Amino acid sequence: MAEYQKIEYRIGKDGKIVERVLNATGSSCVETTKNLEQSLGEIESQELLPEYYEGDEVITTSENQTLAQQ
Repeated sequence: MAEYQKIEYRIGKDGKIVERVLNATGSSCVETTKNLEQSLGEIESQELLPEYYEGDEVITTSENQTLAQQ
């Protein structure tokens, strides 16, 4: 079944458009709006919501090294 997504647009008095994708997880929000964003023009800034990172496995590694003195 397809995932329902809602896209909200707010147009400020200065003409700037703020786009927000609701009910989407992972990179599907970026794919959903890609073509429309290209039609609108240059993207000034982009802020990814926490939902963008849902479902992605994050692997953190750490290394420690000790030098032995002789």
